[in-house]
Amino acid sequence: MTVTVERESELLASVPTGLLINGQWRPAGSGKTFDVEDPATGKVLLSISDAGAEDGAAALDAAAAAQADWARTAPRERGEILRRAFELVTERAEDFALLMTLEMGKPLAEARGEVTYGAEFLRWFSEEAVRVSGRYSAAPDGKNRLLVQKKPVGPCLLITPWNFPLAMATRKVAPAVAAGCTMVLKPANLTPLTSLLFAQVMQEAGLPAGVLNVIQTSTAGAVTGPLIKDDRLRKISFTGSTPVGQALIREAADKVLRTSMELGGNAPFVVFEDADLDKAVEGAIAAKMRNMGEACTAANRFIVHESIADSFAEKFAAKIGALTTARGTEPESKVGPLIDGKARDGVHALVSEAVAGGATAVTGGAAVDGPGYFYQPTVLKNVAADARILREEIFGPVAPIITFSTEDDAVRLANNTEYGLVAYVFTKDLNRGLRISERLETGMLGLNAGVISNAAAPFGGVKQSGLGREGGSEGIEEYLYTQYVGIADPYAD
Repeated sequence: MTVTVERESELLASVPTGLLINGQWRPAGSGKTFDVEDPATGKVLLSISDAGAEDGAAALDAAAAAQADWARTAPRERGEILRRAFELVTERAEDFALLMTLEMGKPLAEARGEVTYGAEFLRWFSEEAVRVSGRYSAAPDGKNRLLVQKKPVGPCLLITPWNFPLAMATRKVAPAVAAGCTMVLKPANLTPLTSLLFAQVMQEAGLPAGVLNVIQTSTAGAVTGPLIKDDRLRKISFTGSTPVGQALIREAADKVLRTSMELGGNAPFVVFEDADLDKAVEGAIAAKMRNMGEACTAANRFIVHESIADSFAEKFAAKIGALTTARGTEPESKVGPLIDGKARDGVHALVSEAVAGGATAVTGGAAVDGPGYFYQPTVLKNVAADARILREEIFGPVAPIITFSTEDDAVRLANNTEYGLVAYVFTKDLNRGLRISERLETGMLGLNAGVISNAAAPFGGVKQSGLGREGGSEGIEEYLYTQYVGIADPYAD
């Protein structure tokens, strides 16, 4: 599909610009708005309502009022709403893909992939809604009966990031709907438009008023802070940086709120000497360049056996350097812009420091002239062991390579981080792959695979990469609590 100016304008005109509170689209109480920009051009796409603390309170009022009825709604009905939402999102796949490209920058082909991935959470949890179960049994002494049941935790605050505008919303909203929880969704202020369109689709799918409320804002702390202190809130689910997650955990501690935290990553990509080099390079492209490297699952450190490091760097640089950098709506685009100027400058600072410390740019290494916030796909070799680029999440299209000599060295280097979200390992030796999986401190592992995210699999990390899991059969458990009912012996007089 050719994307014309008219097509962009038509789509943007269909996106709600208000706050969704108790089933109604309305302006912010203050009347304030903020602009959403296209990172490929710097131009304003839309001006939308900017929620304040009073709007957040109204959203929680609506969620709390709707909770009891929603919890009593039949699981099958909740599942059917999610199934209809899946079908509607799929029908409007081109709308969602283009909207994500406009507000976030990713190439259209990637945006289409995110629609498929994000919609799958709706379908997956439509099936999980009817599978919530408990148990009934006799007590060991035979005197009483034990009833264990799962119940929705209650109103939830869902905070999503800017890098996957649809998938991060569906990954949280779908299990909450399936479990019987009401929600207040706060999307990232850099990419809120997709969440607004998604919320409109959820209404079309039949979600009752008050179950999902959306409050985009340019002052997140001022809006979410009072909600976290409110006794009616029962859970926070957050995806974003580790420092912000840590602050939210501290805030949640006062009310002992349930928390799900999907935080930062520093993913190692380990290539052993026996790996299929071409497959490893293809995996590296997938693991590094998805979303221009702006993903918590992005490969951040390339740990390559010393005997093949030069060959890997040469092949990898040739592939990555051939990727076309352009606005995501252009047919030739393979690499879109970074989200804003601050992000681009931060990536360049990491590269510049690494080069000053002795690293060599095999390809790339500089920003692309504007408009927009583009950065050249970059491969660095001879990176110093203490370089900041190996410690911090890059969040850009930059691949630093370091070498190892033994399996123990590889494990030590891979685990040398406070993060533990995902790792990637390439080897033809299955026994080695299994050994490494047991030794790596990570919540997920791609074995000879550069992309492993799947709605049917539990997504999440260890250490400072977070708490809880999203997706899989584990995902709905984050929105349920266990209640035990002790029943008197039915045979007693």
